[in-house]
Amino acid sequence: MALRACGLIIFQRCLIPKMNNTAVEILLLQASDGIHHWSPPKGHVKPGENELETALQKTQEEASLKASQLTMIEGFRRELNYMVREKPKTVIYWLAEVKDYDVEIHLSHEHQAYCWLGLDEVCQLVQFKGLKAVLQGH
Repeated sequence: MALRACGLIIFQRCLIPKMNNTAVEILLLQASDGIHHWSPPKGHVKPGENELETALQKTQEEASLKASQLTMIEGFRRELNYMVREKPKTVIYWLAEVKDYDVEIHLSHEHQAYCWLGLDEVCQLVQFKGLKAVLQGH
């Protein structure tokens, strides 16, 4: 049976005063075990659970962001399929924007660090090709 995980790619718009423009930053969490990889908040779906609800719940558990603090971007749903330890895995991501730029992130024990970065920096930290492709719009 394939492993299933769901998560949210969360972004915020921040003002660049000198340029009188906004930039987009994406939230990444660094895992506290294993290879300390960086990824958006996500977690495994238990049998019978709704996938989007799982993504929202894991985001609250891992980064302390509640559904009420997010605006879901309608029509964005990306599915990645790959092998992990010789077992198939599916990860589904939705896209959400934080409503408040000054939102506080509090990490669970599963993560040791977080950062808000622009797309280029995010793609340098993310190790998985499939996730990079999703972030770059491919």
